[in-house]
Amino acid sequence: MTSPLINRRLVLAERPQGVPEPRHFRRDDVSLPGLAEGEFLVRNLCLSVDPAQRGWVNAGANYSQPVAIGAVMRALAVGQVVDSRHPQIARGDYFYGWFGWQDYCVATPAAVLCSFDPAHGSPSLALGVYGIPGITAYLALTDLGRPKAGETVVVSTAAGAVGSIVGQIARRLGCRVIGITGSAEKVQQCCAQFGYSAAINYRHGLEAAQLAEVCPQGVDVFFDNTSGAIADSVWPLLNIGGRVVQCGTAAVSTWSPPPMMANRHRDVLVKRLSHQGFIIFDHAARFPGVIAQLASWVAEGSLVFREDIREGLDVAPEALAALYRGENHGKMVIRL
Repeated sequence: MTSPLINRRLVLAERPQGVPEPRHFRRDDVSLPGLAEGEFLVRNLCLSVDPAQRGWVNAGANYSQPVAIGAVMRALAVGQVVDSRHPQIARGDYFYGWFGWQDYCVATPAAVLCSFDPAHGSPSLALGVYGIPGITAYLALTDLGRPKAGETVVVSTAAGAVGSIVGQIARRLGCRVIGITGSAEKVQQCCAQFGYSAAINYRHGLEAAQLAEVCPQGVDVFFDNTSGAIADSVWPLLNIGGRVVQCGTAAVSTWSPPPMMANRHRDVLVKRLSHQGFIIFDHAARFPGVIAQLASWVAEGSLVFREDIREGLDVAPEALAALYRGENHGKMVIRL
């Protein structure tokens, strides 16, 4: 093939403190290099916008090296191989992996999380229901939350890419599911589309009495994507033997210095609680099996999802800022 001359890239221009804004990124168009032996060229089709990207650019990230100034913004993407010098990777293959906010990625197999079967639908689905959000929802809930039929499960960011799938899986397992979300529209969406028994708009003030009213039997599993004040409202309702799945801390703008937060130690002790964090990349070997399960539910119509698709590479930084403002309506995707 004739390689494109220019690769449009979004690079980190300066390190943010807290939530990254568009001013922290810049466009950097470069000539596309040739392939070395063992490499292949991916043309990105869709780019992911994820809450975890805040941690990837902030200096305080403690589970991965922060993105370097001047480097392509770290991001998951789905793309198609357009040239290859790797013996086991062919032109036309579709992959989901660490291809960054750019048009093209010169990659090796180390960048690939899994292949994508276009028979499953639009490539964008590799970033959502069949990607990190869907896989996280399934594994974090079932492995750490261990919900049982008849229990009450509370999910924060309940209409988001992860939360919406958590709620549906918990309902499928026979649980009563309560959502916490950020608008009246999303409250309605949780109940009408995602099968929540009830949902609360935290922006109107999340009172303990309000939460207790929709959780009359207390809370057995708290799937926490936010930490902060939302978590402060849920923890007092946890039952003996309750499980807290810490899947995100989106409500905390910075961990440097650490914010003053409620002390959980007494609750953990007297209620014999389990509080465990979940990082999806610890579980890469299980991705294919989980994707197969999610795909079967989607095919039978029992698992629904929403996407918020925005067009063009240059909108990605603003899309990330919008995600933290709660303005997305489903999995945030940039389509190239």
